[in-house]
This record gives sequence, C-alpha cells and structure tokens, in this order.
Amino acid sequence: MKQLNLQKFQNSLRNKFLKSGVNMIAPDTIYFSKDTKIGKNVTIEPYVVIGSKVKIGNGVNIKSFTHLENCKIESKVEVGPYARIRPGTILKEGSKVGNFVEIKKSIVGKKSKVNHLTYIGDTLIGKSVNIGAGTITCNYDGIKKNRTKIKDNVFVGSNSSLVAPLTLEENSIVGAGSVITKNVGRKSLALSRSQQLEVKNYKRKSK
Repeated sequence: MKQLNLQKFQNSLRNKFLKSGVNMIAPDTIYFSKDTKIGKNVTIEPYVVIGSKVKIGNGVNIKSFTHLENCKIESKVEVGPYARIRPGTILKEGSKVGNFVEIKKSIVGKKSKVNHLTYIGDTLIGKSVNIGAGTITCNYDGIKKNRTKIKDNVFVGSNSSLVAPLTLEENSIVGAGSVITKNVGRKSLALSRSQQLEVKNYKRKSK
C-alpha cells in the first residue's frame, strides 16, 4: 500500500512537470521530490533522481543516471550522464559537469567545465575554468575539511591532485599528472611530475 501511494505521488509530480513544459524522456524512470523547482525548456533524460531542495534553472539538460540533492543549477547548464551533485553545490550559468563526476559543497563558475571522472569537494571554481579528467580535490586531511580556490581561466591538466588548502590564481595552469600542495601564482605553470626514464634496448629477464 505504501509503495502504491509513493508511485501515485511520483506520477502526480511527473504529470505536473510535463504540463509545465519539462521535456522528460521515459518519465516513469525519473524521480522527483515534493519541493523540486524546475524552470523552462529543461530536458531530463531517463533514470535521473532528484532529491530534496533542488532548484533547476532554464534551458538545463540533465542526462541519464544523474543524482541531484540540495543543490542549485542555474540556466543553460549540462549535467551528466552518471553525475552526482551533492548538497551545498551551485552550478553557475553555462557550466558543464560530465560523466562520473561528483561535486560536493562547491561552486562551479560560469562556463566552467568539469567533464570527466573527477571529484570536487569544498571548492570555489571561477569563470571559464577547465578541470581535466581524473582531477581530485584532496579536501580532507583526516581531521577537518579544507577549501580549494580555483580562480578565473585556470586550466587543470588531467589526473591532477589538488591538496587543500590551496589557491590557484587567475590564468594559471596545472600540468597533467601533478600533485599540487602549494598555491599557484597568476599566469604561472605548476608542474609536479617524476622524470621519465627510458632504457634503450631493454631485455626482460627470462624465467
């Protein structure tokens, strides 16, 4: 009986949003909360779960298997597929969050991109920032959470670890594969990588 009531409740929410103009693909697979707020020209793909306290702006595209909870998504944002947006997160206008990205208690600035395989926690990201695939903000030191600030027009290369507390100033670059533990200055390149070694004509040991 309880499950039947829940299904009726979800159907009523789906019908409400369909009538308001939300474009839903496979609506029966999409779940809303009673306080969900959605703007105009929004598209939601299959298997999306929208938890409590979520506000979605105009022209947003939420792709399949995305989970949203206690967050604000501004206009013209693209999220997913397989993204998890956790409480306290704000995705600013025109930003993009891609597949297998988790964001917690952070702000992603206008037209910034966090496209693949990334964890962003307790972070302030400015405008037009690119976060490369596999980047991690190391926000927990075992005792407390620490914040990362990534200012406007920063480029972070793939597979980088940003150890908080940390600030990357405007127009700075982090080279791919780096572990960054110190603040990076404006228009600077930060690179932390072991030197590549190549042994010519190397022969494996036989068994």
